[in-house]
Amino acid sequence: MSRPGFLLSAWPWRSVGYLLSGAVAGMVALVGIVTLAVVGGALTAVLVGLPLLVMLALSGVVVARVERRRLRLVDADPVPDPHRAPAATGLRPWLTTRLREQATWREFGYTLLFAGLLWPVDALAVTVALLFPLSTAATPLLLATVGDGRETKVLKQWTVTTWPTAFGVAVLGLLILAVGLYVLGVVAGARAGLTRLLVASRDGELDARLVELSRSRVRLVDAFEAERRRIERDLHDGAQQRLVALTMALGLARLDAPSGPLADQLAKAHDEAGKALAELRELIQGIHPKVLADYGLSAAVADAADRSVVPVDVDLSVPGRLDQAVEAAAYFVVCEALANVAKHSGAGRAEVRGGHSRGRLLLEVRDDGRGGADASAGSGLTGLADRVSVLDGRLSLSSPPGGPTLLRVEFPCEVTEPAEARGTHGVTAKRDRSG
Repeated sequence: MSRPGFLLSAWPWRSVGYLLSGAVAGMVALVGIVTLAVVGGALTAVLVGLPLLVMLALSGVVVARVERRRLRLVDADPVPDPHRAPAATGLRPWLTTRLREQATWREFGYTLLFAGLLWPVDALAVTVALLFPLSTAATPLLLATVGDGRETKVLKQWTVTTWPTAFGVAVLGLLILAVGLYVLGVVAGARAGLTRLLVASRDGELDARLVELSRSRVRLVDAFEAERRRIERDLHDGAQQRLVALTMALGLARLDAPSGPLADQLAKAHDEAGKALAELRELIQGIHPKVLADYGLSAAVADAADRSVVPVDVDLSVPGRLDQAVEAAAYFVVCEALANVAKHSGAGRAEVRGGHSRGRLLLEVRDDGRGGADASAGSGLTGLADRVSVLDGRLSLSSPPGGPTLLRVEFPCEVTEPAEARGTHGVTAKRDRSG
């Protein structure tokens, strides 16, 4: 509206179209609401009116959809639909979903406001800012036709009997029309803003969708962990057992074979089978360690510390079993951190500390290496940070040049199985490994 060419553009007339269509749509909505309310209320005693009352409650969905389409006349930004798709097809799931949505009732409230107040405002604005100036500007035409060139009335109030007066009133009407078009633009913009506020997606629906997105990510993580455990079991119970049997068979054949080329080939085959079995066991351990599934996080971290090249002190106390996804994520964070310590830090010693308290699991991995680690430089910690964030956890890294390096990870979680439920096996790992 601040541009010089506003009056010569299509926007004033788009505003007029928006307000005029609003007046018509509001009258139709008023008739429909009154009809459904009266007929539905009268027939409620015989249960026939209940579907009509449901239609009355859902009338806001239809009106809001029309309003979102009408907004295109004056609003360049598309208006998102706040409704979510039903979980299943059919009328019943659709009705259940709509009646439980906050957006449905907000749209119904907007429909009542629209039918009772807003459309008269639209009609009044068009009448005062457009029709009255046009009627005033048409004074010479009215004097020549209706008044037979002798007299006519301006807005049914003032009598005009001369042509100079008629043309002067017409010029005044054009000036008022120019001002009225700006007024219509303001009114249409205010109406569009109110409509967008009430019928577009709001923060509540956005928060609900974010919650659902977070839950879906957690479900994906759970499904991923379940698939990892399935692959681990299949490899452990299938391929590993076959390799063990093959290794034993080759060993027996090697013992029975006489010295010579055949014995040498059997020895090579036996050694290769042993290497393949060792690699398969490492692969199974990396997919989902059995000690983690059987004994929990503390025992798995202690086992990872035993296998570390760098000596690792472990002080981790967990009063029971945690959620499987949390245990897996925490374990792989520790494993990745210890692998980075061995590869890049030049540390002589590392330490893993932590525990569960007040609904949170805290783990810290510290080393005395050279420092200078940067998680954003493409290390494996970037993927682990994403995995931690899926579980609403936090991962932080402090590694100044010269060291020490401290990796801290925190998960919100609860104990799902207390320590007493696992018999005599403890879940507190304290280990001092040197050399």
